[in-house]
Amino acid sequence: MRKIQILSALLLLVSVGSAKNNDGWVSLFNGKDLTGWHQLNGQAKYHVEKGEIVGTTVSDTPNSFLATDKDYGDFILELDLLVANEMNSGIQFRSISKPDVMNGRVHGYQCEVDPSARAWSGGIYDEARRGWLYTGELNPAAKPAFKLEQWNHYRIECVGNSIRTWLNGVPVAYVLDDMTPSGLIALQVHAIGKDDQPGKQIRWKNIRIKTTDLKATETPDVFVVNLLPNNLSSAEKAQGWSLLFDGKTSNGWKAVNQDQFPAEGWKVTDGTLMTMPNRPETPVKGTDIVTVDKYSAFELQFEFNFAEGANSGVKYFLGNGGPGIGLEYQVLDDKRHPDAKAGVVGNRTMGSLYDLIPADKQERFTKGANEWNIGRIVVYPDNHIEHWLNGMKVVEYVRGSNIYKALVARSKYAEFKDFGMVKESPIMLQYHNDQVKFRSLKIRKL
Repeated sequence: MRKIQILSALLLLVSVGSAKNNDGWVSLFNGKDLTGWHQLNGQAKYHVEKGEIVGTTVSDTPNSFLATDKDYGDFILELDLLVANEMNSGIQFRSISKPDVMNGRVHGYQCEVDPSARAWSGGIYDEARRGWLYTGELNPAAKPAFKLEQWNHYRIECVGNSIRTWLNGVPVAYVLDDMTPSGLIALQVHAIGKDDQPGKQIRWKNIRIKTTDLKATETPDVFVVNLLPNNLSSAEKAQGWSLLFDGKTSNGWKAVNQDQFPAEGWKVTDGTLMTMPNRPETPVKGTDIVTVDKYSAFELQFEFNFAEGANSGVKYFLGNGGPGIGLEYQVLDDKRHPDAKAGVVGNRTMGSLYDLIPADKQERFTKGANEWNIGRIVVYPDNHIEHWLNGMKVVEYVRGSNIYKALVARSKYAEFKDFGMVKESPIMLQYHNDQVKFRSLKIRKL
């Protein structure tokens, strides 16, 4: 009897100690079989081997997903994976698969597994929905974190609207979004073509999750992609960002060459600054608007949404040549507006430095009419300037350099002395007779 009591006490101590050491973590994989998981979409092969889940490519089948039976909302997920160098994969989270939506196609957030030279591992892709939310170009310091032919440790934190990723202890992506508050977790084996060699493998192990007592880890130096309209997070405030548009009023903006916001041509509606189209049946006397404050070295973010065939722009360094003359980030419907084919080698297309440098962009990173695009202009103190579109750098130049001067000399701005070379100026949103919406305008001084 005495031995039984001692044994019971020891078991109790071990049990209490294990619970304490576990600290809320729960294993999602028992190391023996695929209990708690089910396969969706493609026909790639999944099996368990040596305490690891192994995914194997199969030719001519869609993306395959080994999904949890349960959905998860707020959580911290950790796992280790080893992937063939020639493969592409991802970790789905807060994702959806319903028979009545896209025939059960898995869609939602994905943490990228990318052993290619592009090195976007840890970035966030919105599978079968919006595409890339956080490319590897937004945090180039994290690119070397992925190790080829080695086990890599992933960490994904979802707490409220905050989504963050780590790779081998290095913070990679930081997104704020509220499209999907909960969903399944899934391990992807990416599709390969019918002529591609099958049999490449990716392995996962040490898959665990924590859903209680969560606290988001701070990543103060990581660029934030905030997809909550007109929202400024605490992290962005700490990085020096401020809103140029509060989503409700025209405060901080005025008509160019005037002291007040224009009486017509612009409207604050549904959280946007929207231009009213000027048409023969509905004539509008519109004008450009500018910020009340002036800026020199800065980083500007903005979202824009244009009607079919629309034209507009975001201008900076205004003044030499007139109050509305300056460097322009082109906002344009490339497919329907004739300006896309004007100018030289596409230097009037979306994202371009208008009439000077064409945007070097891929169609997959360009949203069309009635969709939201994310623009970004970075002006460094040394006059190095960048245009970004949907997470990709599309224009890069040095203001005032010999190349810049040569481009100006061959452009429509050649007649303006020292075009674009003022020290500081307001930021301008162009009125061009078409309907264009702007939101989430935010800026920080560099």
